[in-house]
Amino acid sequence: MTGVIVGLRASGGGVPKQEIPRAIVGVGGIEGDTQAHRVHHGRPWQALCLYSVEVIEALCVEGHPIAPGSVGENLTIEGVDWTRMRGGLTLEIGDVRCRVSAPAHPCYQLESFFQGADVSRIAHSEHPGWSRWYASVLHGGTIRPGDTVVVTA
Repeated sequence: MTGVIVGLRASGGGVPKQEIPRAIVGVGGIEGDTQAHRVHHGRPWQALCLYSVEVIEALCVEGHPIAPGSVGENLTIEGVDWTRMRGGLTLEIGDVRCRVSAPAHPCYQLESFFQGADVSRIAHSEHPGWSRWYASVLHGGTIRPGDTVVVTA
């Protein structure tokens, strides 16, 4: 499976995350990106948050006021079949290697981006194929928009 990076985002804490021109990635995630609620976010297996631009677009069609970065993803990816995402997959993006760890459970901070504040719309337990995914960093480097994403088992 291959795709392409269509957006990179970071923030000083909270959502939405702001677009950045390039991401310097280390084992702790993207340089300059912090999580507001460290009890639930920011562990090594949550170094990166990944999401599909096609899923974001489908949610918009359903009427949800969501946009890239609004649900806290660092890497917005196009062209990867999100229904096939699962823990254990490896992503190679330039010289960066990361391993998909687990679906990201949605929290109340995302309520304003969903009709009726229903964040369960992107809960993997209720809607597989619609959730964001966390990944740990195996090898750091720099990622830029347009970089190819190679997904392997």
